[in-house]
Amino acid sequence: MNQLQLFLPCAAGVEDFLLPEVRRITGRPAADLIRQRGGVAVRAGWRDVLLLNLHSRLAQRVLVLLSYTGYRHEQDLYRAASDVAWEAWFTPRQSIKVEVTAQHSPLNSLNFAALKIKDAVCDRFRVKAHGVRPDVNTQWPDARIYAHLTTDSCSLYLDTSGEPLFKRGWREDKGEAPLKETLAAAMLAATGWLDGEANLRPLYDPCCGSGTIVIDAAQMACSLAAGSRRRFAFENYLPFQKHVWDAIKKEAADAVLMPAAGQKPIIFGSDVAHRMVDFAQRNAERAGVSGVIEFRGGDALQRLPPVEGGGIMLLNPPYGERIDVAGVARAGHHGPAGATLAPPVSMREVPQVDNGGDFFSQLASHWKNHYPGWTAWLLTPDLKLPTRMRLKETRRVPMWNGPIECRLFRFDMVAGKMADQHAPAGS
Repeated sequence: MNQLQLFLPCAAGVEDFLLPEVRRITGRPAADLIRQRGGVAVRAGWRDVLLLNLHSRLAQRVLVLLSYTGYRHEQDLYRAASDVAWEAWFTPRQSIKVEVTAQHSPLNSLNFAALKIKDAVCDRFRVKAHGVRPDVNTQWPDARIYAHLTTDSCSLYLDTSGEPLFKRGWREDKGEAPLKETLAAAMLAATGWLDGEANLRPLYDPCCGSGTIVIDAAQMACSLAAGSRRRFAFENYLPFQKHVWDAIKKEAADAVLMPAAGQKPIIFGSDVAHRMVDFAQRNAERAGVSGVIEFRGGDALQRLPPVEGGGIMLLNPPYGERIDVAGVARAGHHGPAGATLAPPVSMREVPQVDNGGDFFSQLASHWKNHYPGWTAWLLTPDLKLPTRMRLKETRRVPMWNGPIECRLFRFDMVAGKMADQHAPAGS
């Protein structure tokens, strides 16, 4: 269990942020990590599996690679799955689910491919466990098996996370099309907000919704482990040792640094809907950071800066009724293939977009007049938004929100007069 091949899938565009996070969590040398399209591969041990599940804010899952073989037909998949020692990981009394993703696979049916892999797992247990085989549970399986097919190769993974890692265990109250916590963490990583941990700048989300961005930021600032309030699939597996896990959790709990009593917050959130502010406050309480964030109601077009001297604004603003999917998100496009190892994202869970009407031009004017010295970062699928806002971006970071291609734009609001230029043609 000390020589495992792991793969951590992530949203497209997040790989360059995930790589240093994995290295920081595991302490592995750079030679053990490989940046891949849609995730990061790492040579690691079983203890690293536990650490990555507990601490990673950017990965979607932590998968153990158990087989990598060539194939041409479904029977080849059966043989590959038959050769895996599943009995070393779980018992036949535990339930399983098999999911298959593919990139240019020649097979006609991925469902049939999944069935052949399931049959192989069950048949192996029949032999090893004297006729006993695991049941299939498509809703809440004890063990999730992922197969990823390319033109001629099959990778078989065992999922150690269970529920996807964006489910931190604290968000019970949420609005429409909530931002996933993993994407919020990627946005924060892109801003470099935590790079100067000794003297963090104020952070403000003027369209905070249920509080995802500011709550994740507050947990980061307090060194509070992302998965400290949830359970994981690895707790069901045979290599799991409770005393080891308890020691890892205690080490994480001892590292938490809460602000001193009476210390003024530097993280702020507001929303025009007071209902959403109530949701955000309750979520912050469950996340253990209610005393670290200051929430208020108010329209983003009217609220003044929460503190003087500048800071960072970070927002994923709403887009009317989100009635249409823009650009490459049409026609069932699901982003780069490497990101498909995680379960497919429901379109209902992803913000959809119109052009925002007058909101963004008014927001830009408000920022020019009242936010000198602030840096604004805005995530949007509208690649021409800077032109509409009449702001010149100083950086644009490609990110995918599920199947929707987005940009995280940076606008530096200089004191005095903001340059009222059109942005350069898209990227």
